[in-house]
Amino acid sequence: MATQVPVKKSRQSRAGGLMRPPSMFEEMERWMEGMLPERWAEPFHFNRSAAEFGPKVDLLDREAEVVVRAAVPGFNKDDIEVSATDNTITIRGKAQEEHKEEEGEYYHREIRTEDFLRTVRLPCFVDDSNAKATFKHGMLEVVLPKVEENKRHAVKIE
Repeated sequence: MATQVPVKKSRQSRAGGLMRPPSMFEEMERWMEGMLPERWAEPFHFNRSAAEFGPKVDLLDREAEVVVRAAVPGFNKDDIEVSATDNTITIRGKAQEEHKEEEGEYYHREIRTEDFLRTVRLPCFVDDSNAKATFKHGMLEVVLPKVEENKRHAVKIE
């Protein structure tokens, strides 16, 4: 899986040429970066990736099948719905969070179970009608056999 790396804009000069003046938006961005801390937008979820809204997913491309693993702690097998098409898989979780009254006020609270929906594009076409899914200890694994024309075939070198 690829990791997102922040990229800062910079003024670049052409070889032997003059630097171009910054645009109005670049100036505003530079001004905002100087005024606010680096992670100012985090509470508003502006910079969140798809993986932060749903379960973390591993995608394994094998010779004759594609394996999708998703970490879904806090969910039961009955709370999860998996659907697949010929080149995507969608995992949906419906939280059954129990709200119980506790004495005191939360000072800090991170442990929550929320509904999620995550769709992942597969690296090739699969036979979704023969998919098999298993769930054990908060880990969902879906095995999707590849369609015949997408299976790897050895090529003899002459």
